[in-house]
Amino acid sequence: MYSLLSWDDMCLVHAIAEVGTLSGAARTLDVSHPTAFRRLNRLEQKMGVRFFDRSRDGYTATTAADEVAALVQRLRNDVLAVERRIAGQDLRPSGTLRITTTDTLLFGWLSPGLLEFRRAYPDVRLELVVSNDVFNLSRREADIAVRPAHKPDENLVGRRVGTIEQAVYVATAMATQANDVESKTTIDWIGPDESMAYPAFDRWLEQEGLVDRCRIRLNTVYGMLSAVRAGLGLSVLPCYLGEDDAQVTRVGGTIPSMATDLWILTHSDLRRTERIRIFLDHVAGLAKTSHFGPVE
Repeated sequence: MYSLLSWDDMCLVHAIAEVGTLSGAARTLDVSHPTAFRRLNRLEQKMGVRFFDRSRDGYTATTAADEVAALVQRLRNDVLAVERRIAGQDLRPSGTLRITTTDTLLFGWLSPGLLEFRRAYPDVRLELVVSNDVFNLSRREADIAVRPAHKPDENLVGRRVGTIEQAVYVATAMATQANDVESKTTIDWIGPDESMAYPAFDRWLEQEGLVDRCRIRLNTVYGMLSAVRAGLGLSVLPCYLGEDDAQVTRVGGTIPSMATDLWILTHSDLRRTERIRIFLDHVAGLAKTSHFGPVE
């Protein structure tokens, strides 16, 4: 049956409604501004309806545009759901596995385990996305996420494979000085800057009365580790980074208030995919032999 509203038409309306400008929608759809302008004019003439109120500030969606944009989003979500279910039927230990994790987990712990996995399953191709951002597994931005989390999204399934424990570390050359209780308030501290968004660390510094002593701030945990190695001061670091690093020494016990769970997560539609199942098992095994606290 012939339809006045094609998929390309709907995508155009959705893109304009989403970004609020014709030029932005054209970039999203990878077409020229004149092309997008002509397509929208033809569509409004064909449908006999105005989709957007146009002004110097941009394009404001009408009720008609809102309906089309909502339909496109529903259809896209349905397509993604079908893709996940189809991928979940794959029972072979082969294909591509897209994994997202943080830089510290990848470089400080996971990389050697990936080598073991590749040797055991050479037909599984790995794509690694190193990011501290939480990727949307429902939209297939990644198949698996390995990351710290207190409460994963309810649409995801997986395993809590350990506890990321934290402790104070200092350069090994400064260990004797730092073990002096009074030195903890005289030696400089290294902490996260505002862009890192590390509220647990900020709260701990405040509770310990160390905010004024935090003279060096960085935007990555690896940056803080490097600063500790260089002897710039004390910092709180994950134990899986500090315990096997000869250049740093732990000061005291772990800090319970800063511990967080380590999860390996996937979407529920993908959990029966063989390459995902074996990777979940593999990472769970790695966590048991690493410097993570037990799963309670």
